[in-house]
Amino acid sequence: MDRRDFVFATTTAALAAAHVSRLPSLVSRIPRVGLQLYTVRNLMQKDMAGTLSAVAKIGYQEVEFAGFFDKTPADIRAMLETNGLAAPSGHVPFEAIDTGWDQVIEAAHTLGHRYVCVAWIDAKYRPDLDGWKRVADKLNHAAEACSKSNLTFAFHNHSYEFVPLAGQLPYDVLLAATDPALVKLEMDLFWLTFGGQDPLAYFAKYPGRFPLVHVKDMVAKPRPDIAADSVMRDVGKGSIDWKRIFAQSAQAGIKHYFVEHDSPGDALASVKASYEYLRALEF
Repeated sequence: MDRRDFVFATTTAALAAAHVSRLPSLVSRIPRVGLQLYTVRNLMQKDMAGTLSAVAKIGYQEVEFAGFFDKTPADIRAMLETNGLAAPSGHVPFEAIDTGWDQVIEAAHTLGHRYVCVAWIDAKYRPDLDGWKRVADKLNHAAEACSKSNLTFAFHNHSYEFVPLAGQLPYDVLLAATDPALVKLEMDLFWLTFGGQDPLAYFAKYPGRFPLVHVKDMVAKPRPDIAADSVMRDVGKGSIDWKRIFAQSAQAGIKHYFVEHDSPGDALASVKASYEYLRALEF
């Protein structure tokens, strides 16, 4: 090869390599893996500071609260900052909408929350579809107050929302009766799957409405009446197709992914296993 051909060949190769390096990646990963602290609630009760430290050492950067364990929001904020953790979201009782929503909002600001999430509706409030519509009215009211305080309100599902009432799914009734601009959803991917639904169908029907998700795995139910705890697994040790779900993260509007396990044997071992799986997951 003479000098002219050599220069042409090497220059062409370099330009091609540079072009390839500028192409957008076709592989996505979860940018920050978070943890719903309900998973380590027994440890939090005994030693919140030590538990948050252990969670951070695993690699978690975000946490979601489900109770303060007799600590003040200011004290908790200091623990978060010590461990380099952020708490973009927290769970609060449905009843607080009527009994102390101003305090909820104040605590959320102290903790650095961006989302305030109601995660459970007692059966006495939802005996029928009219009850669910009354629940929706309360959620709209709470969400409006959050919006005025630069917070976003969200509702977290379990599986009871997918038990038909009068030929309709309560979850569908709730989503239709709440303001999509104000009431966002935290989809618990285990509970929705356990309830026999497909997350992608809801992503397609309500695009952009799911900024938060709970990530926990399950194995196939051997019979319809099986208890949830008996099929719940650490992430990556069940049968949920995470690549299929998270490939639609943009459509869903997902911004925060929180690992959770309701009844882990060894809580820290469980959250470590789930973290490692999700940190390496490509979709």
